[in-house]
Amino acid sequence: MSVIKIVAIGPESTGKSTLCEQLARHYDTVWCPEYAREYLLQNGTAYTFDDLLEIARGQLQLEDMLARQVKPGRPFFIDTDMYVMKVWYEFVFGRCHPFVEEQLAQRKYDLYLLCNTDLPWVKDELREYPDLSVRQHLYHIYKNLMMGQSVPWVDISGQNSERLQKAINAVDQLIESRLCE
Repeated sequence: MSVIKIVAIGPESTGKSTLCEQLARHYDTVWCPEYAREYLLQNGTAYTFDDLLEIARGQLQLEDMLARQVKPGRPFFIDTDMYVMKVWYEFVFGRCHPFVEEQLAQRKYDLYLLCNTDLPWVKDELREYPDLSVRQHLYHIYKNLMMGQSVPWVDISGQNSERLQKAINAVDQLIESRLCE
């Protein structure tokens, strides 16, 4: 049985990292943080088109490294995937790097947790879009992407405990369906 890969996506400051960490703790497993945070803290926030390629590659390397630590049949929670990179590329630069598009076609995941914008925006040194209307616009871009692909996805909204319970319910359903196969 393979690792069950579950990705949290959505605009910034929608609780993706918190959710992944909570889920990993709940299921006693591993989670993969967002590599972009580490990269931008080390290299500064004035990123370029080429920097996003380095971030995408770094995200995939981190994901692959941490996935090897997950026991077969167990969930692995991933904060950010190539859909996030695609949205970031297209929103900031108006086009996506072919590498990201290739990885979207090649990599397979089992469930997406689309984090909604109903949490308050929390300022930090890396976040760029405090305006709720921009964040909602980005959320709808993600939602359209989810609707256009075949992997199951769940909208994660509400306050923290509500979000966590929605995610646990979705993960439990996925695990149960795997056991029945």
